[in-house]
Amino acid sequence: MSLKSSAKEEYLNKINEIKLSQKKPKELENTDFFTVAEERRSVRHYDPEFKMSKEEIEELLNIAVQAPSSSNLQPWRFLVIQDQELKEKLLPIANNQKQIVDASAVIAVLGDINAYQNAEKIYGAVVEKGRMTEETKNFYIQSINQHYGNLPVDQATNVVMIDGGLVSMQLMLAAKAKGYDTVPMGGFDHNKFIEAFQVPENFKPVMLISVGKGIQEGFDKVRLPLQDVLTWNSF
Repeated sequence: MSLKSSAKEEYLNKINEIKLSQKKPKELENTDFFTVAEERRSVRHYDPEFKMSKEEIEELLNIAVQAPSSSNLQPWRFLVIQDQELKEKLLPIANNQKQIVDASAVIAVLGDINAYQNAEKIYGAVVEKGRMTEETKNFYIQSINQHYGNLPVDQATNVVMIDGGLVSMQLMLAAKAKGYDTVPMGGFDHNKFIEAFQVPENFKPVMLISVGKGIQEGFDKVRLPLQDVLTWNSF
């Protein structure tokens, strides 16, 4: 392990030294949106014996993909890693964060910079629903191809990172509402991840999300006062 990698691992795992209660994550009796958003925590300690089914994970993802996206191109792609050997393979790539191997699954959220190529399928479905004419659809598709098809890679990546963040937050809120816990992780080696899991070149890693049944609550949220981050009308 390089010195740089070692320092990153130490940084990411120092968080485990923060004093936490031994309480389990709160089980919500009320799952209205405001309660879920308030009570969601980044949980790093999971029951390794608890296994989520494929159907349970797909239920969360079906809610997550209701998130908005640029031009409704839905560029998010998901690699769900449940196999224990593959989680062990991912562990050093993710700086040995223990939730990688203990959580029920790790969901890699990726962004497809070629998602504009699905415009015909997406807007064709809108036509079938009677909400758009064929002429309008063709106009949309031509505009989308001209714009997204000519974006430099860095700009196209920025677009899918934003959309990937939207779908990731929706996934974590859905998980909390269903009684599961999550933690988002940006601290992993993107290049090694791409190589190890044979990620297509046009798929850009956004984040990893561990999901499962927490055994120790996350620490209380500390947020800047709203007045520190809010400005009205202009700077």
